[in-house]
Amino acid sequence: MKKHLNTLYITTQGSYLSKDGETVAIKIENETVKQVPVHTLDGIVCFGQVSCSPFLMGFCAECGVTISFLTEYGRFLARVQGPVSGNVLLRREQYRRADDLQKSASIARAVVTGKVANCRTVLQRSLRDHSEKIEAEVVSNASESLAHSIGRLKKDSQLDVVRGIEGEAANKYFAVFEHLITAQKDDFTFNERNRRPPLDNVNCLISFLYTILMHDVRSAIEGVGLDPAVGFLHRDRPGRYGLALDLMEEFRPFLADRLALSLINLSQVKGKGFKKKESGAVWMDDDTRKTVLIAYQNRKKEEIMHPFINEKVMIGLLPHVQALLLARFLRGDLDGYPPFIWK
Repeated sequence: MKKHLNTLYITTQGSYLSKDGETVAIKIENETVKQVPVHTLDGIVCFGQVSCSPFLMGFCAECGVTISFLTEYGRFLARVQGPVSGNVLLRREQYRRADDLQKSASIARAVVTGKVANCRTVLQRSLRDHSEKIEAEVVSNASESLAHSIGRLKKDSQLDVVRGIEGEAANKYFAVFEHLITAQKDDFTFNERNRRPPLDNVNCLISFLYTILMHDVRSAIEGVGLDPAVGFLHRDRPGRYGLALDLMEEFRPFLADRLALSLINLSQVKGKGFKKKESGAVWMDDDTRKTVLIAYQNRKKEEIMHPFINEKVMIGLLPHVQALLLARFLRGDLDGYPPFIWK
């Protein structure tokens, strides 16, 4: 089993990363503030005005540590990585399946089933834990509606039908998301899902978590030798990582949405940590971003019983496990792709 490694997030503007022996040296205003051994890292994510030496980038590429560059507000810019490993026969099979709409629909149906089931679990957990604080009937009705969507996905549907069910289920889920927020209601209101740019504090938080989740999922896909750009639910589009978006669907509610709700409801993030530009776009300040990243890293260290392999797995390894299961399915070792379904 792959070992869980850390992701190093650099958010301080003006930071400079360089190679110092076998470590990543982090300098701020020409002073080394920290050194991190490369062998403990799975990736480095740089936000905003953060620079890296060419020697460090080359060393990380040799060691299989990916460096990603994002804007200060979390929009992906570029990444540096070493040679992509993987069995060419596995990728050719991935491409063949992606070209076949019927086979793509089968995989997409499994992915969407995992997503909708996990969205429903988010609602059910809120009903269980906060029934006295939320409009239980409204949330319960949405949960039943998602159960109906899961039933429809069991049928042998075409890809467009599967995508339609996914869209309807997402709308029903986010229509009641506001009810799951039980604290700081004045600062954290949610009317609808919006992005690019996010227009309120909740969407800003969710979008940021989706961005760092994308980094982890894409790395997991590349780690097992699959092409992150060629998906089944998300069709080919230049500059879009379709397969990474596919596998992300299963983890959005479980890892990102649930964590966002916890951060808000436990008052670990505050309304004052979010700022609105003249354009209406909302962004997080540096301290809030660090709080979110620490919470995300801590969440990844927790263990959960994987429903398919029936073993305890660190949450940070779940994307790798799912990517591995997908690779096994494409090789013919499994009869179908088993999505991650949160119990």
